[in-house]
Amino acid sequence: MPRRASTFTSKSASTPNKSPAASSLPTTTTDTPTRQSARLKSSPLPVTTAKIKNSSAKKIPAANGSTQKTTPKKSQYFSNTDGSSSEVESDFEKEESGYEDEDASASGISSPPESANESESPEPSSDDSAPKKKRKRGPSASKSNKRVEVKTNEGGVVVGSKGQELWRPGVKSKLAPGEAVFVPLPKARGDGGIKYEEGRVHPNTMLFLGDLRANNDREWLKVHDADYRQSKKDFDAFVENLTPSIIEKDETIPELPPKDLTFRIYRDIRFSSDPTPYKTHFSAAWSRTGRKGPYAGYYLQIAPSRSFLGAGLWHPEAAPLALLRRDIDRRPQRLKGALKTDGIVSEFFGLKGGKKGKGKMKEDDLEKECVKKFVGMNQENALKTKPRDYDADHRDIALLRLRNFTIGQQLKDEEVVGKGGLERVVELMGCLVPFVTYLNSVVMPDEPGSSSSSEAEDNAEADEGSASDIEEDA
Repeated sequence: MPRRASTFTSKSASTPNKSPAASSLPTTTTDTPTRQSARLKSSPLPVTTAKIKNSSAKKIPAANGSTQKTTPKKSQYFSNTDGSSSEVESDFEKEESGYEDEDASASGISSPPESANESESPEPSSDDSAPKKKRKRGPSASKSNKRVEVKTNEGGVVVGSKGQELWRPGVKSKLAPGEAVFVPLPKARGDGGIKYEEGRVHPNTMLFLGDLRANNDREWLKVHDADYRQSKKDFDAFVENLTPSIIEKDETIPELPPKDLTFRIYRDIRFSSDPTPYKTHFSAAWSRTGRKGPYAGYYLQIAPSRSFLGAGLWHPEAAPLALLRRDIDRRPQRLKGALKTDGIVSEFFGLKGGKKGKGKMKEDDLEKECVKKFVGMNQENALKTKPRDYDADHRDIALLRLRNFTIGQQLKDEEVVGKGGLERVVELMGCLVPFVTYLNSVVMPDEPGSSSSSEAEDNAEADEGSASDIEEDA
């Protein structure tokens, strides 16, 4: 077995068995080895090698017995578009071409030398060396965005017919390409010379609620968010100053922050035929558990020409409603006595008399009128017939049919806005304290034994009535 040569073989002009085509070429000697070992590839030192092209070429025997390489014709579909004939070879192709030269040198046959043009590495084309220009992005310099101003009124509201404002989606603005519309965000209204105070409702709060009623949609409120926040802050300050005065009238009301007393402005439209998303008023409620709970409480609502103040139980559940009907059946004078107080008679029922009336008939007439007024205020969802377990000819059937137990009245804007608004609200709520106290004593009594004591009183009254009947018969 022949030993493997440890030196590199170089191409020489005196190599035998050369092809006739190669003999006519000038003989040149190169120091570049025809085989590159793996150690030289991994060496960090620069190594100059001659690029061997067309490693996939086939070997065909020549006429004189020598072996000659022929390059297959390139396909026109794989030609380089840039016109350069340089090819990039992979490491696998270089390794394969090296072993082919080694086999040829071992057999004593050398391949013809390549021309000088083929041995040299191709130079980069002038197109590759030239720096590429960066493409400009965005609109051209000739086209510039035009600024279109929108007319607004003194309050900063965009002028335009309702439903055709430019900030509404789907409105045709009729703008040319490149034009933009800049809608200024309205600022909050000025105070108009009236400073904001915590103990009074500012006139701007009423103005905002009036505008919200005329433009009750999300887009409008989003644009006028500054007015909303300013008005909400003003109402919260009013509620915070009103709470201590209500506590002085009714000691059962706890001191809570405005967030536990005021209602949200968003409406629940899931089961409503009205699609408007917002309430057009600010409202708050005071009870033993804040704005929510099973207790009777006080209610305040402010809106332009639609302010309201009231107290009582609105839509009570079945159990509290049954307790109220039971108390009306057994002791109706408790509810009628709360309705005949001077404050409720004069301020909410608009009647005259009370304790000033002389004679039994006037007192009875006043009681009937108070019951009539109270039933009329709660006739919205009252029963058409008698309730269960009660007779249709009951003496207080009008009260037994009720499903709401409330008293309230409308307020003028002058009674709410201004310096005297807080005092007027406190005065009216003070008149409703006996009515709220009665409702809570029936629905949510303070002492757990109050129900048994009331039954004992009812039995005692029944015994007294029967005894008097026996005496009359005797």
